[in-house]
Amino acid sequence: MECEGMETQIGQHAIKPAERMTGLPTQFFAKLVAKANAQMAKGRDVINLGQGNPDQPTPPHIVAKLQKAATNPLYHRYPPFSGFPFLKEAVAKRYKEDYNVDVDPATEVAILFGGKTGLVEISQCLLNPGDVCLVPDPGYPDYWSGVALAGAEMRFMPLTADRNYLPDYSAIDEETLKRAKLMFMNYPNNPTGAVATSAFYEETVAFARQSGVVVASDFAYGAIGFDSKRPISFLQTPGAKEVGVEFYTLSKSYNMAGWRVGFAIGNPQIVSLINLIQDHYYCSLFGGIQEAAAEALTGPQQCVADLNATYESRREALFGALERIGWKAERPGGSFFCWLPVPEGHTSESFADLVLQEADVVVAPGVGFGTNGEGYVRLGLLTSEARLIEAVERIGKLGLF
Repeated sequence: MECEGMETQIGQHAIKPAERMTGLPTQFFAKLVAKANAQMAKGRDVINLGQGNPDQPTPPHIVAKLQKAATNPLYHRYPPFSGFPFLKEAVAKRYKEDYNVDVDPATEVAILFGGKTGLVEISQCLLNPGDVCLVPDPGYPDYWSGVALAGAEMRFMPLTADRNYLPDYSAIDEETLKRAKLMFMNYPNNPTGAVATSAFYEETVAFARQSGVVVASDFAYGAIGFDSKRPISFLQTPGAKEVGVEFYTLSKSYNMAGWRVGFAIGNPQIVSLINLIQDHYYCSLFGGIQEAAAEALTGPQQCVADLNATYESRREALFGALERIGWKAERPGGSFFCWLPVPEGHTSESFADLVLQEADVVVAPGVGFGTNGEGYVRLGLLTSEARLIEAVERIGKLGLF
């Protein structure tokens, strides 16, 4: 419903939002969606590569489990506040099998309403006004939202191609380190597609121990790695659970974005804080969804391997088309995103606007992920190979490369 024209007063008194509402960052991608929708409203055949919404259906065995579980009267009542133990046990089983990480399901797993929720909540759990959070630049913009809601401040860690999009901890000044309490990192990376190394994670644990900064590892794309290289979990690093937690979601691994199931895994005190704040917000997920999520984690994993192969095949199709038009870029090592430099003479936004207006292709301007994203656009491997190739060919006809 449109809100235009609605009263914003109670009698003679204006309704004033809380300061935390006016301090929230602008949702950059809402503007991107509006531009794309305006073009589609004209009847244009728009190829949307700008968003991160998985395009494949949830595997049938997971859907079937939900259909059956929905009839269980137990799940028609309130679930336990922190979730059913069987789902936490399923998380622990998956981490043991995939990463050889031992997880105590009772104390080291928090069930989340999607990974995004936990990434916002952890700032509210750990940060006070005046505290500093270290945030990657470019990085996932919703990190900013949690920091703003906590009334804390951000300090950006530049991610650049010459460092393989890994932050340089030695470049963080002493004053920032004194006030820093939390740090976000994300590999495989959104938006760059970069992957982390064991050596980098070891350096991260050492940095956290020395500085006292809590590490929040966003592992949303942990199942998507290319060239026969499985992405590494931060929790595989000795000492990782001492200094932080990892956030995992079923959205990408199992095409369950709309199901809203995620987890925080690791340090028991931080997990306890997340459970506590969620006690005040929610009453956990519908039990049928929790049972289906457990099926995803403990059932056949061929669907995950097949999905990974699909994304790798799409990556190759896309980069083959890019090479044919002369658009040079580095292949991503993981995630379903590609990070491409814009042609000379363009900003990320001017290029994105041009290809939308002239080629009916949506790409995400890199500046939406931070100032160090300027000069790049992000493309998602979230449509068929044929449509990916067509999108590149349309852009190629503009003669920019």
